Amino acid sequence: MELREQFVSVLDAARTGAGWALASLYQGLNPAVLGYLRAREPAEAEDLASETWIGVAEGLSRFTGGEDDFRRWVFTIARRRLVDHRRRVIRRSTAPASAEAIEAAMPPGDSEAEAMTEMATQAALSLIGTLPPDQADVVLLRVLGGFDASEVANIMGKRAGTVRVLQHRALTRLASILSPDAVTQ
Repeated sequence: MELREQFVSVLDAARTGAGWALASLYQGLNPAVLGYLRAREPAEAEDLASETWIGVAEGLSRFTGGEDDFRRWVFTIARRRLVDHRRRVIRRSTAPASAEAIEAAMPPGDSEAEAMTEMATQAALSLIGTLPPDQADVVLLRVLGGFDASEVANIMGKRAGTVRVLQHRALTRLASILSPDAVTQ
C-alpha cells in the first residue's frame, strides 16, 4: 500500500463510509495480510483476513496516525485474530479440515507460470512453517509485512533486539536447510 500523499484523504473518506476509500485501503494491504495469515494458518487464512478487516472497519474511527502506522495497526489486528483463533481451537479441541483436503477441492490454475509461482511460494512457506512460531512470525512480518525490527517488536509485544535475534536464528536455520548439498543444480 503506497498512498502516501493521498492517505489522509482516503482514510477520512473511509471513515465516512465511502466504498471506494475502503476498497482502496483493502486492495492495497489485503494481499500482504492474507499472505501472512496463509503462512501461519492456511486453512483459516481467508476467514481470519475477513475478521481482521471487520476489526479494521470497527476501529477505523479511533485510528490515529499515518500510512505506516495504519499498516502496523492492521497487521497487529491480524496477528491478534490469529492468536484468538488458535486459542479457540485449543479450547474446542476439534480438528479442522486439512489443508490438503481444501487444496484438493480448489480448481487448478490455468497457466504454467501461475502454477510454478504458486509451487515456489508454497515451498517457501512450507520451509518457514518448519520454524518455531515466533521465528516464523518474525520472518513473515519482515518479508510479507515489510516491517522493520522495531515495528515487528511492537506488533509481537517483544523488544526489537529480541526480534533481531529471532530473525537471525530463523535465517540461520533456513540457510542450513537450503545448504548447497540440499539444492539441486
